[in-house]
Amino acid sequence: MSDEIKKLREAVDRIDDELAAALNRRAELAKQIGALKEGGAAYRPERETEILRRITGKKSILGPERLGAVFREIISACRGLEEAIGVSYLGPEGTFSEQAVRKHFGRAVEAVAAASVDDAFRRCESGAVQFTVVPVENSTEGAVGRTLDLLLITPLRICAEIELRVQQNLLTKENKLTAVKRVYSHAQSLAQCNTWLGQNLPKVERIPVGSNAEAAQRASKEEGAAAIAGEAAAERYGLTALARSIEDDPNNTTRFLVLGRLDAAPTGKDRTSLVMAAENKPGAVHALLSPLAEHRVSMTRIESRPSRARSALWEYVFFIDIEGHQKDEAVSRALDALKARTSFLKILGSYPVAVR
Repeated sequence: MSDEIKKLREAVDRIDDELAAALNRRAELAKQIGALKEGGAAYRPERETEILRRITGKKSILGPERLGAVFREIISACRGLEEAIGVSYLGPEGTFSEQAVRKHFGRAVEAVAAASVDDAFRRCESGAVQFTVVPVENSTEGAVGRTLDLLLITPLRICAEIELRVQQNLLTKENKLTAVKRVYSHAQSLAQCNTWLGQNLPKVERIPVGSNAEAAQRASKEEGAAAIAGEAAAERYGLTALARSIEDDPNNTTRFLVLGRLDAAPTGKDRTSLVMAAENKPGAVHALLSPLAEHRVSMTRIESRPSRARSALWEYVFFIDIEGHQKDEAVSRALDALKARTSFLKILGSYPVAVR
């Protein structure tokens, strides 16, 4: 080993010692803050988001994504000194939902796999865990209908959002494409890879299952089977990626919601989600949305779903995302005006815009 490399490694060691000491001081301060909260929640999405926005905005050779990932784990470890947190998600282990939990909460939480989105909600509603992470929309395939239906009736509130870049891979124990006879995956993932499958495995049976992790489990046990899933599933179930990044859209992203029983405070860059009903008559939706324009509140998303009320056949509810926090003056006034124009309005939550 050259003298130059030795000197550089000694410098790295000194910096590592400084980092360890600084992290210890940070953890001590976090414990002091936790003690002063007097039973308040350890997880504060607005505070964690503010930290990440400030840190990832700094110039770094690591880049914002890697720097953010490091600090998420630091925040997670310090948060864990205050309170043990449980988070349910759509399982089994190895799903993109689990990746979303780890991306947002870090490793210092108990991630609890649920058999369905319904079960993930129920575990949080019952108090078995403090939070749940559920998929709400994909940039390619659109909204996750079951999540929207459950948001309509749950007492839980949205307190954060997560954007996860979804890289789909063809995973199998086979060593060549010609040996693959069937492909398992979640229906949305199959749709996201439709072009690639048509070009490379046009005659192979496509079988939808409950999750990508379930697909990987099946592929690990069946000869001639493959799964479309993420790298985490490959590692967990001992599969090899015969092809990587096979999604049709290279920017394929899934948005997840964090739900619990706390309300996030304003950060200055927030989003509010709500659901409301409109009468089944011409101009009803326009009339409902006009207060947003009147108070200069920007709408970023609208999604319609059939009403589940038996007396409301062919009537719809509308899920809407708007910019701003419900405590912001303009948003508050717009929401008051909306309440006066509809028979049903539910504010699902105000929360910080995701840090990518």
